[in-house]
Amino acid sequence: MQTFDDVARLAAGLPQVTEGVDKYRKTNRTWEVGGKAFAWERPFSKADIKRFGDVQPPDGPILAIRTADLAEKEAILAAHLDAFFTIPHFNGFSAYLVQLDKVTPNVLSEALTDGWLACAPRDLADRFAAGES
Repeated sequence: MQTFDDVARLAAGLPQVTEGVDKYRKTNRTWEVGGKAFAWERPFSKADIKRFGDVQPPDGPILAIRTADLAEKEAILAAHLDAFFTIPHFNGFSAYLVQLDKVTPNVLSEALTDGWLACAPRDLADRFAAGES
């Protein structure tokens, strides 16, 4: 089972990442690059839980990760049906949710890196991709 401490450790391995707290709730951890959040704690709100109706919401810690666009989001969701999902609140938004207790360390690391690449300033992302960062 992965934890938010594992997320923090993996995110800290990426260039120029800062960790902070959600600017609205002030309690949830957020990871940013270039002033843009690429991953954040995403507990379910009361409205989210209500939308699940009679279906049990995924349990355990939930992480949100940004994607470059909606097509990438759909491809990621299709490839990782067991641990990655979305909710109505994220419709039309280029991010998805990760059930941390169902994701492997390697898949989580890859997902965080992809989220980082989606939000990093282009020159930094290019240097990272070239192995220069």
